[in-house]
Amino acid sequence: MDALILAPGQAPLSRSIDDYPEGIIIPIDKPYRWTSADVIRKVKYAAIRHFGKKNLKVGHAGTLDPLATGVLLVCIGKATKLAEELQSHDKEYVAGITFGATTPSYDLEKEIDRFFPYGHITAAAVEEALPAFIGEQNQVAPLFSAKSVDGVRAYELARKLHKEGKTLDEAANELIRVSKITVSELELLEFSAGSSGSGGCENNPSHSKGAGPSPCGEGGSTVFTTTPSAASSRINVTDNSALGLPRAVVRMACSKGTYVRAFARDLGETLGSGAHLDSLQRSRSGIFRVEDALSIEQAISLLQITA
Repeated sequence: MDALILAPGQAPLSRSIDDYPEGIIIPIDKPYRWTSADVIRKVKYAAIRHFGKKNLKVGHAGTLDPLATGVLLVCIGKATKLAEELQSHDKEYVAGITFGATTPSYDLEKEIDRFFPYGHITAAAVEEALPAFIGEQNQVAPLFSAKSVDGVRAYELARKLHKEGKTLDEAANELIRVSKITVSELELLEFSAGSSGSGGCENNPSHSKGAGPSPCGEGGSTVFTTTPSAASSRINVTDNSALGLPRAVVRMACSKGTYVRAFARDLGETLGSGAHLDSLQRSRSGIFRVEDALSIEQAISLLQITA
């Protein structure tokens, strides 16, 4: 790989793109609530101004969800031809998974739609369940994803079905083709038990009839909108932390095309409950690790016009 790979401490770039005949790769730690397209727009604008080329090619190798952070490889110039190869490399993620509840998007982008018993979920139970997910397996991607279904993005179908009140899990099984993925490593890094001690909705007296709004009923979850950032004010996030549900942090090494949100869904089902992703960091993409990635500000600073 002859492209220039930027790293923290890098000297500012030359004003001529011809000085980088094989292109430039910038490993960026994607900010929370930024889309991958937001990052590309920001970097491309700075790169076009810096190099003075309006037709400069800028792209990325592997989309990250808006609510995920971590390694996003941005390619400039001739390096854009490497995007497909870079995207094919294995990945590593650190995933926060909340048990006892599901959301239509399998993460915090949508409100909780169902609650499940969770008193039986322990660190030992999670560790016992993880080995079954190691190796080659079939996975159905979330309907809220960029997967193409007959030329239409799956998330567009998901929004339509969600408005119509249809069950998205069943729709995903019918509409999305099963993909072969490989999980090479799984490790439980942290576990915290549910704080309510109820073991599930059916055992919690505060959720009984006449006790006020119940999170077990339809529309019972509360939505908290975080302060919008300049790049992604349209992205809303639910905050379910006050519910005191059990939570695990899992490190996962896997192949291209693996949906960690779908893994969270499947792990919850395996444990006889429900689950959704509450945080996600891509800690590695191929040889690129998040500790060696640049922030947006660092990347843009290398593309500042200088005399």
